[in-house]
Amino acid sequence: MEMKLHNWEIMCLRHFSHIFGALYNVLHGERINSTRLSRELKLPKWGMNNIIPNSVSNKCENRCRAHGSEALPEGIVVTSSNLNMRPLWGFPEKIKDLKRSLLTVAIGVKQKDLVNKMVEKFLSNGFVVMLFHYDGVVDEWKDFAWCDQVIHVAAINQTKWWFAKRFLHPDIVAEYDYIFIWDEDLGVEDFNPQRYLETVKREGLEISQPALDGNKSEVHHKITVRGRRSDVHRRIFKYSGSGEKCDENSTAPPCTGWIEVMAPVFTREAWRCVWYMIQNDLIHAWGLDMQIGYCAQGDRTKNVGVVDSDYVVHLGLPTLGANETDKDQLAQHNADLLFATRATPPMGDNDSEPEKLTTTTEEPPISKLAPSSMPPPINPRIEVRRQSYIEAKIFKWRWRHAVQSDKCWKDPFNQL
Repeated sequence: MEMKLHNWEIMCLRHFSHIFGALYNVLHGERINSTRLSRELKLPKWGMNNIIPNSVSNKCENRCRAHGSEALPEGIVVTSSNLNMRPLWGFPEKIKDLKRSLLTVAIGVKQKDLVNKMVEKFLSNGFVVMLFHYDGVVDEWKDFAWCDQVIHVAAINQTKWWFAKRFLHPDIVAEYDYIFIWDEDLGVEDFNPQRYLETVKREGLEISQPALDGNKSEVHHKITVRGRRSDVHRRIFKYSGSGEKCDENSTAPPCTGWIEVMAPVFTREAWRCVWYMIQNDLIHAWGLDMQIGYCAQGDRTKNVGVVDSDYVVHLGLPTLGANETDKDQLAQHNADLLFATRATPPMGDNDSEPEKLTTTTEEPPISKLAPSSMPPPINPRIEVRRQSYIEAKIFKWRWRHAVQSDKCWKDPFNQL
């Protein structure tokens, strides 16, 4: 059985390893006076006399406990949970093959057919499924046989990252090896969940996504397009055109160590890290993709990748906040919106001049981030896109400020 350690348990192990190291010196004959031993063990100034007499008392005092559980006997404490449903009475037979992976999708009733195909495929492959209803409509899904087998959470006009931050705490999903956090507008005809998991395990991917069928999908980033030479690709090569050039020497997003947050898949350990990075108030999570490699449990150029052997179709449907005629209007408006938003960057937006951030510790006001000369809003979807751009700039500012403020943190990728 795989042993899962929580953050507080890891801290305890580090603490006791330090103590055992000092005691090892004593037991092997090294002469250490009580003052030095106290210092080695980081004990209070009153020293050794108070810690030796009662070994039972010392064992209890030094025992690490989950925060808040100190008032309870240790054996009754349960430090994690899961999303498996239980009957109102009786005890179900123990399942030999526990459901070890979780699919979560933010959905609206207008995409019932797409969601139905996705849910059926994942349930038949042994997944737990959790649906986030951003339109608040739950009852209209009852005509599907699987409706009572999945978990429903409803909140009007909230994004999947809003739901994820509030309902997918790492301790709640700690029993799942992989967590899928997907959009609803994905075709899964050529996607096999179990085969996908076999691939990411074999390739050692901590953070991944299925590739997109380039002939049928709306593609925003070329790195997400399916390749045919291998089961997985981890980088893109781009030698011309606008934007950043990518070659075999590239070590940073968007060339490598990057996925799109449309259909991400996280290991348990990677998700614990990503959950902490998600900002409570930035519900569209734009900008998260550029930093997500920090949660790859090591080398992001190796542990982050796009799986080509199992791929999906991204239909690019306007969903959250959309009207029936939004898609054409959105396409016409995007270029103007992107230009106007980029024309009003927050402090430190120029990558080559991060020192500008040192002028203040406060976030730039929204008025400096939002375009001031935009035409009247066409529809709510346009406002959603505008808000996403603004949030991306706020996240970028917070990241840079956090990097400069934390003197103990060392950037493993030397990104700034």
